[in-house]
Amino acid sequence: MTTFYLPDLGEGLREAEIVAWHIKEGDMVQVDQPMVSVETAKAVVEVPSPYNGKVARLLAKPGQTVDTHQAIVEFDLGNETGISDATAIDAHSVAVTEPDAGSMTVVGRMNVSNHELVEHATAGGMPSHSLQRRLRAAPAVRMLARRLKVDLAQIKPTGKHGLLTVDDLLNYANLSRHGEGPQFRMPALGERLAGPFEPVQGARRFMAQAMAQSRDQVAAVTVFDDVDIHAWQGKTDVTARVIRAMCRAVKVEPALNAVFDPNGPARRVFTHVDLGIAIDEGDKLFVPVIRDAQNKSLTELRAELNRLKTATRERTLAIEEMRDYTITLTNFGSLAGRHATPLVVPPTVAILGTGKVHRDVVAVGDAIEIHPRIPLSVSFDHRCITGGEAVRFLGAVIKDLELAD
Repeated sequence: MTTFYLPDLGEGLREAEIVAWHIKEGDMVQVDQPMVSVETAKAVVEVPSPYNGKVARLLAKPGQTVDTHQAIVEFDLGNETGISDATAIDAHSVAVTEPDAGSMTVVGRMNVSNHELVEHATAGGMPSHSLQRRLRAAPAVRMLARRLKVDLAQIKPTGKHGLLTVDDLLNYANLSRHGEGPQFRMPALGERLAGPFEPVQGARRFMAQAMAQSRDQVAAVTVFDDVDIHAWQGKTDVTARVIRAMCRAVKVEPALNAVFDPNGPARRVFTHVDLGIAIDEGDKLFVPVIRDAQNKSLTELRAELNRLKTATRERTLAIEEMRDYTITLTNFGSLAGRHATPLVVPPTVAILGTGKVHRDVVAVGDAIEIHPRIPLSVSFDHRCITGGEAVRFLGAVIKDLELAD
């Protein structure tokens, strides 16, 4: 039997939900034949068969969430050495290509080895025949061990045939599978709270992980203000105006249009603005990207916003349209709310939130008038952005929004 593991689908996604199998046990399949559709936090991905052979057993059911590198299907290849073009897809290195139609993304095939690395481990780095034992672990486990600075020789493997697994490593390092620090244990529940739990899956599960990452990694600070838009004439596209203002503000303070690597520490500041905009879609949150927003007119920004909203609603967004943004906008005020503390999602360093437009009483000279105002909330990562940079950015946004057009 040959086991196939859910490949790395890119973007650091740790899991996917089985949507539908296109094969069944007992089927004869060919290399690159559509095998299974899975939903990640960002798209529906179609995984092709890596072998010519017979499907012996399906190891996951539709609706089930599986981790990257988890076994999902077993093949009977017969005489494996005699199988022609039996190309294995490495569970640790798989390319993801642009979708060719609809919302499906296709995982491409690669001619790579999926053999695990076997070597002799010694305690203390010194060779000793009495201490040697065979250490069997996949390359991804070894890479993670190096990052965590853990000696694999000190860990007792629990996998099949003495294979050291990711869970073995994380348990030894006292980490949860999703990298959220020491494993959280649910306290005992009383009668009123006890009962079956609904699994958190798909985009909502990814959101939970991203927010935990933000909580654990970002030195978050939020600055609040309001902008008077009394000068606006007639009906104005609020969201498009805010995007234009953000693009102009990063010219004043480029530090907010950047990504940050805490391991350096190092940062990369960009001149182009690839703006991620948070879109609420029922029980899910998506962040599609407006590319080169700084070069678009208000009309072009509105057209792109409409396209992205439609694609989000119809689930036709490609993975490429939800990655590599440089700064974020969340327009929560379109629903309700005045100010908020939006969370910065690494590796980006800043997010602007706009609240609901209010008609406020304002002082104009010695008189009192009623003006429409937009509440603004800027959250930033204080590890790499100073308070001065953040408030100058916010001031530049306000200055542009105060213009008549």
